[in-house]
Parts: sequence; structure tokens; C-alpha cells
Amino acid sequence: MRHRSKTVKLQRDKAHREALMRNLAASLIEHKQIKTTLAKAKALRPFADKLVTLGKANTLHSRRRAISILGSNQLAQRSAKVLFEEIAPASADRAGGYTRIIRLGQRRSDSAPMALIEWVDACVPATEETED
Repeated sequence: MRHRSKTVKLQRDKAHREALMRNLAASLIEHKQIKTTLAKAKALRPFADKLVTLGKANTLHSRRRAISILGSNQLAQRSAKVLFEEIAPASADRAGGYTRIIRLGQRRSDSAPMALIEWVDACVPATEETED
């Protein structure tokens, strides 16, 4: 039986899975959207939503918790700053569901289902195409 076992293991051990979630969350915060497999996107969603909830509190304790969750490297420090200054204030009036998953179809090489995960409220920089 799988009662009360919510962890999506992604065929990795605990340390590898935690490092993967930290890196995916930092990339999502930095780039506002990332393209990854559907399983990883579904596993990242609650992780990222909990970080935004910490960001909405905007206290010293929540900042330190977010940095400890994201890791202690420079990318994590930058990501925590962006999280607290841009992403969390944009989602201040939202009660939950801060991320959106868009299915993209299958990857050509191994037919893995791909998805785009992005913030719902944060503005995503559009690619500018000029007509000549």
C-alpha cells in the first residue's frame, strides 16, 4: 500500500532528489519559466509553492529558511533575493497555486513527456521578434 507516501522519488536517492529540486527551483526563480519533464515539473510545483509562501511572509526568519532550502551558494542567494523582491509581492493576493504547468508533448530522443513550468503572476519576458 502507498498510504501517506506523497514523495515523488524520480528514481533518485534522497540527496540527489533534494539537489535536483533546489536546482530546478533556483532556475525557475531566475528564469521565470523552465522546460523540463512532466514528472519533474509535477514534483517541483509543491516545492516552489512553499518557497513563495515563505516569500510572502517576508521576515528575516523566512528569508533564512528560504536560503537554507535553496542552498548556500551564490545562485541560491540571488534566487532568494529575487523570490522575496519580485515573485512573492506579485503573488501577494493569491492564496495558492503560484505555478502553472503547460504540457509540451514528447521529447524526440526518448519520448519523455515534456512540460513548461512558470509562475502565474510573475511577468515572463517575451522574446522580441522584429520584422524587417
